[in-house]
Amino acid sequence: MKIIPAIDLINGQCVRLYQGDFSKATQVADDPQSQLQQFIDDGAEMIHIVDLDGARAGQPVQEELIQRLCSLYAVPIEVGGGIRDIDTVKQYADMGVTRIVLGTAAIEDRVFLQNALDVFGDFIAIGIDAKDGKVATRGWENVTETDFITFTKEMEDLGAKTIIFTDISKDGTMSGPNLDAYEQLKQAVKCQIVASGGIRSMEDIQALSDIGITEAIVGKAIYEGRVVLGGQRL
Repeated sequence: MKIIPAIDLINGQCVRLYQGDFSKATQVADDPQSQLQQFIDDGAEMIHIVDLDGARAGQPVQEELIQRLCSLYAVPIEVGGGIRDIDTVKQYADMGVTRIVLGTAAIEDRVFLQNALDVFGDFIAIGIDAKDGKVATRGWENVTETDFITFTKEMEDLGAKTIIFTDISKDGTMSGPNLDAYEQLKQAVKCQIVASGGIRSMEDIQALSDIGITEAIVGKAIYEGRVVLGGQRL
């Protein structure tokens, strides 16, 4: 299991949200650069960065900070938040971003999505965030009528190789991941499923591993020391 620490950015600060609620943002680190260095020192194999301001604005807001982080560190970095046109995808690819996460645009602009998958292939991951089984967009503030399993199958049919799935009701709650949802996804599609949301312990990591999940994005539990990066391969 590859444990991927999350750095969520608002106004240049590392924060955590509770169930995707921007009004419940809590600062968890003083400086993204020093926090990223700490994760690397602890053995992180990849870092997950989300431009939360960009997710709400519909365009990158923290790109200068992300570019600086990419220039300073060789560790693979994946980025999401506000990426809704091919020029932004290219911009992040040119920065050295290893994996580019498309969320809102994947459901709202299929022409762009298909273009991104055709041109950038394995660089693209689809972020599927769901509330009560329905896909949410625009920084999790808009819930559609689209079922997450149906949407995941559509993404695979279009050529997506990696899906990052988050149950919004679990995110930031330390209540454990939605294992049933991950089991459904593993049965429904063949693409790689990355877990995100609610992971609270190494036992949760083991449970995800047991159902075939090989990567997990972890936020609050890492900041609180409940999940450790050292010896993370299960």
